[in-house]
Amino acid sequence: MTTTRKLLSSAETAELLGILPNTLEIWRSKGKGPRFLKMGPRKQDAVRYAEADVLAWIDERTCSNTSQYMSLPQQAQHA
Repeated sequence: MTTTRKLLSSAETAELLGILPNTLEIWRSKGKGPRFLKMGPRKQDAVRYAEADVLAWIDERTCSNTSQYMSLPQQAQHA
């Protein structure tokens, strides 16, 4: 059985998150933000995000009150 993963571009991921694509680039360089895939070894090779990883990253940061924000992992607070 083959599982297909929907891959999103940086622009699509940024739109889903409501941020600029440049923000994702900054987060990647700082080890923040959702997990990503580098499609090759060269700097200009494409970056993709698995939709499931992005949605999980969003879910990990979902809070129902402000005191929950303080219990997020350190990386999550500053991403």
